[in-house]
Amino acid sequence: MHGTRVRSSKAFAPRRQSDAAPMSVVAAVVVVAFGLSLIAFTSVAFAKPAIAERFLSAFASSARTHYVEQVVRLLIGAALVVLSPTMWQPKMFWLFGWAIVVSSAVLLCFPWQWHHRLGERLLPLLVRHLRLYAGGSFAFGALLLYGVFAGGGAA
Repeated sequence: MHGTRVRSSKAFAPRRQSDAAPMSVVAAVVVVAFGLSLIAFTSVAFAKPAIAERFLSAFASSARTHYVEQVVRLLIGAALVVLSPTMWQPKMFWLFGWAIVVSSAVLLCFPWQWHHRLGERLLPLLVRHLRLYAGGSFAFGALLLYGVFAGGGAA
């Protein structure tokens, strides 16, 4: 070791907070937008249930909608994973994020028709209990927003 010089590499250096800030801002925007969209869905479900039913029936209705849905879910899940350290209850949101990422990755590996058939079986149940489902959407949206804005970090 005497006389040898150790090179420092930026690849192994800890990231500075300023390096992570742009990604955290994008993640915060995605999570807040998702939380607000869940709350907006709740409003639509109570005010115009037919529109909410049409919206739900569009999921996995074609290969295109299936893949778009999975990409959006991957984006939301990744945003939760990235943002979770700065959120209220970081472990919970980290787990939610990874659950969304993993379930989306699994759905990407299966034929979209399987997802479509599952949706056809579940849609009547969702429509029958639309207000309950909308209440859950509102609760999760509010939890996401609380998690972002009550968190102890720089989001």
